[in-house]
Amino acid sequence: MEFNAAALAGFLKGEIIGDPETKVNTVAKIEEGHPGALSFLANLKYEHYLYTTESSIVLVNSSFVPSASVRATLIKVENAYESFAALLHLVDQARPRKKGVHPTAVIEPTAIIGRDVFIGPYVYIGENCFIGDECSIYPHVYLGDNSKVGKKCTLNPGVKIYHDCILGNNCIIHAGSVIGSDGFGFAPQSETEFMKIPQLGNVVIEDNVEIGANVAIDRATMGSTIIRKGVKLDNLIQIGHNVEIGENTVMAGQTGVAGSAKIGRNCMFGGQVGISGHLKVADGTKIGAQSGIPGDVKKENSVLLGYPAIDHRNFLRSSIVFRQLPELKTKIEELERKVDQLKKA
Repeated sequence: MEFNAAALAGFLKGEIIGDPETKVNTVAKIEEGHPGALSFLANLKYEHYLYTTESSIVLVNSSFVPSASVRATLIKVENAYESFAALLHLVDQARPRKKGVHPTAVIEPTAIIGRDVFIGPYVYIGENCFIGDECSIYPHVYLGDNSKVGKKCTLNPGVKIYHDCILGNNCIIHAGSVIGSDGFGFAPQSETEFMKIPQLGNVVIEDNVEIGANVAIDRATMGSTIIRKGVKLDNLIQIGHNVEIGENTVMAGQTGVAGSAKIGRNCMFGGQVGISGHLKVADGTKIGAQSGIPGDVKKENSVLLGYPAIDHRNFLRSSIVFRQLPELKTKIEELERKVDQLKKA
């Protein structure tokens, strides 16, 4: 698709600096710009690329003032990053959707399929499944018996949703993710043997959730593992049985949440965060990458780092001491020698 600067500025309510007839038909990073490309500048550490980029149009913040001449046409907007994301969404929505059912798909007779649904090759849809209108089910997806998928959902190749699990509207699950596999439940029978505890619950995923590739969300032992509306999960995340994740919480890759933990709303977890089981994390908590949470986080809007995680300001002060430990050890040894000498004297 091709847009000119005037159309883009109209959509974004922006101000044009340059030629309003400049046209673009693709997007590119500002450092990799080329003619016909749209780029954006939000972080000023990339400003030097603005003066050399070959991109035809660049979105900039309304407060930005160039320090040199710019060849590209600029569109000033309130927030360049958000505006660029809005344009990407517009382009994505304009792509034609696939429709129809591939002849290799297997759909059990009791399943209910909504309007304008795409079902790709080698999909299996089990007994009493429900799929809402305008869903896209890509090749090799498996939907177990009695599972439900809301409207306008996208299940990418190889997604597996086990029996009785429920997916809300406008959800996206990326390739290879497994929803509703058994939770890690085993009862010790002796010092060396364990008996499997049947996992009889399900997983409930509410509206507007996006789940990355190769994520595993375990079904509850009893009741439901619940992912509330607006949650965004990165790739390679493990969510244990009976976990509840609050609205609009986001988690970066390789985070692990152990069974029965309750995560609040609007939390943000960096990569490789570990959450112990049966604890509660307060609303608005922010946890830095590779941090470990062994106990409840009771204070809302806490910012934590380290293992075990502590207040980020204390962690930063402590990290200064960590780096000085070799020198401090040498000084202590010198002081000990001097004390021994004084004792002998």
